Amino acid sequence: MRTPDQLAGTSREALGAVWRKQLVAWHAIAALIWGVAVVIAFVEPPGPHGRPILLAVLALMAANYVVLGVRALLQGPGRSGIAYHVIAWGLLCLGMALDPEAELWLLLWLLFPHLWSMLSRRAAVIGSVLAVLALGFTRWAVAHFDVDQFGQIFVTFAGSLTLSLALGLFIDLMVREAEARAETIDALNTTRAQLAAAEHERGVSGERERLSREIHDTLAQGFTSVLALTRAAVSALERDDLETARARLALVESTAADNLKEARLIVAELTPGHLQARTLTQALERLVSTVRDSGGVEVQLDVIGEPVALGGAKEVVLLRAAQEALSNVRRHAAARGAQVTLTYAVESVALSVADDGVGFDTTTAPTGYGLDGLRARAAEVAGVLTLTSAPGRGTHLRLEVPR
Repeated sequence: MRTPDQLAGTSREALGAVWRKQLVAWHAIAALIWGVAVVIAFVEPPGPHGRPILLAVLALMAANYVVLGVRALLQGPGRSGIAYHVIAWGLLCLGMALDPEAELWLLLWLLFPHLWSMLSRRAAVIGSVLAVLALGFTRWAVAHFDVDQFGQIFVTFAGSLTLSLALGLFIDLMVREAEARAETIDALNTTRAQLAAAEHERGVSGERERLSREIHDTLAQGFTSVLALTRAAVSALERDDLETARARLALVESTAADNLKEARLIVAELTPGHLQARTLTQALERLVSTVRDSGGVEVQLDVIGEPVALGGAKEVVLLRAAQEALSNVRRHAAARGAQVTLTYAVESVALSVADDGVGFDTTTAPTGYGLDGLRARAAEVAGVLTLTSAPGRGTHLRLEVPR
């Protein structure tokens, strides 16, 4: 039987702690039974070989327990347990042979439990059978192999064997169930820890992706606007158009200030700056105005239906879709104009951005990180993003989210 001390892990270590506490009781019981046997040896009349021989056998059994038995109880199945029982049962048989009238049977209450606590189940069963056979043979040999006494000896030791096996197997079953329960608890704790680690990793990954989208949808596009406005200002200065240059530089300052606010809000995980103290319609109007003022593309905004509040997450997705679409119009479409339409229907709200640019083949051209990020955002709010385009026929992006 394996002792819990050999087991690792929280629950199994708890079993080990219980077992170590019980060892004190085991040692106390062993000392008590051995002490009673010694007292009886002094009280009863000496055997044919004298009292010192019997006391010597008892002393050797005590020394065997101290040297090998204590270690076997602590370590569990192993050579120490086997050696202890070979010596202990051998000394018991020797003592019974030298003094048949001695009350050495008391030691059976100690040795039989030791079989099940120091050995594996299989070894304990074999050891019990061999021990009973050895004791029965010794008793019969002392009786000079008297056939009349064989039946009595057989019944006595068969009963001892049956009792030992029944109690031993029952205790072994209980201990095995406790070990299995401890292993199950440890496995559940390990699985829970792994799930917690995986959830944490998923959270970290999701947060990284969120920050990547925020940076792409806000700061990167803001820097693109700053770059376009700066080039427009330089171009105006080259034409000595100071008024236009000042207007472009004012927009650079405004865009840079907005980007700074966005950066702070991203860190604080707040609503995007365009939606601070504004409705979605107002945020889109400001966005369209900024794109129009930056030059190059004439953008118009139409709002169809009665505007309603959708909640921060859905409005953020719609605003980001407009930002991404207009950014692509300015950078890639070579368009003269673009139309932004926000439609409030009964069960959904749809945003569409259409331009008259060069378009592209959606079956072969990569959509890019921005559009992939938008699709991920749309999925988070149960929205549907569609993109249609063809070479020379412009591009149409549409995002619909439920109300």
